[in-house]
Amino acid sequence: MSVFRKIFGSKTEASKEETDQKNQNPYLDTAQLPLDEVFTINFNKNGGKFLYCENMDEVHTFLDKIIEENNWDKKKALIFNTHLKEKFKSLKSDTIQKSDASEFLFTTCESLIANDGSLLISSNQIAEKKLVELPKNFIVFATTSQFVNTISEGLQGIKAKSKTKIPSNITTIKHFKTNNSNNFLSYGSSTKNLYLLLLENL
Repeated sequence: MSVFRKIFGSKTEASKEETDQKNQNPYLDTAQLPLDEVFTINFNKNGGKFLYCENMDEVHTFLDKIIEENNWDKKKALIFNTHLKEKFKSLKSDTIQKSDASEFLFTTCESLIANDGSLLISSNQIAEKKLVELPKNFIVFATTSQFVNTISEGLQGIKAKSKTKIPSNITTIKHFKTNNSNNFLSYGSSTKNLYLLLLENL
């Protein structure tokens, strides 16, 4: 069984079926659901791959599994964030800070936007690069404390924690399906094959 079947830890089959039904129901009133559920439903609709982690050991385990399943262990990982690089010294890929010849970007994000299932990122994660200049594969490490309802709330959060200088190059990434290039709603956007490692920290 693929490791990517693990969603929200130890959910029972009944609760997993309930989540699947919510994902398939286009008329679901998500306003009545918690932020994490709203995000998960919309993120899955966008084609993202989601792994819930209860602790850092699980984060490292799933990160290794992602790399192994994609045969990226002998490929280069692009990491702009030096703190993230320090936190994951055991990463099973060579790390570089230039996007040339890198197979995937390993990064954090600013916020997880519930109402459309997107990720808010900035120069803190991708420097001054445009999304089209980055690898097609993303692995994003985030925490449950980063959920916000709207992009506006995410922007307010960036402003609140930026004591000296607000980061530049703020954008969202939303399209994670490699086969949706003909969808006019994603015209002009950069589609990424994205894995989200979400750590419980609340």
